[in-house]
Amino acid sequence: MPENPWPDGVPKVMPAQDRGEIEELFARYAWGIDLADEEQAIATFAREAEFDHLWQGKVKGHEAIRKNLRSLWYDRQHWWYGRQHLMSHFIMDPMEQGARVRCFFQIIQWNADYNTNFVFGIGTRDDRLIKEDGRWVFYRLKVNAWTAVDQIPWKGDRTLPMRPPYKSEPADTRPFDEQTNDGW
Repeated sequence: MPENPWPDGVPKVMPAQDRGEIEELFARYAWGIDLADEEQAIATFAREAEFDHLWQGKVKGHEAIRKNLRSLWYDRQHWWYGRQHLMSHFIMDPMEQGARVRCFFQIIQWNADYNTNFVFGIGTRDDRLIKEDGRWVFYRLKVNAWTAVDQIPWKGDRTLPMRPPYKSEPADTRPFDEQTNDGW
């Protein structure tokens, strides 16, 4: 059973020290997975943690998470080499068992094949954290990568067209010296 993170009762707002420790947890996770530092990555998870990832599905426990990460790192190493996970806009809700932490993420990457940088993916996270051995760790890590319209947790009206019609002007194919002078 997870330890009680709130001996004085569940606070309404995440205390500053816990907030700092949780942000540090996310940083250690990113450094661990982006640099294939297996021990650092595993240390961010509770012993009985669940890791729910778009490509591999849900796994539970350190050994399953370790196997999952090795698959991510080495089955398609060119996908992972030079990658950075950026997490931002944290919403941290204290809960009786620990904390619910939501955030946006972006994955930027240097592409070894083309020597270029690009955005690999974006999405949201909805994680559950507990304190284990006095430290915040992931109990349930849930990645929601946006790969389709219905994966975006949009709360607004969806009755509007998702893509307005785009009308482009025909390209001016005349030689440059024959094109009209637009003031320059």
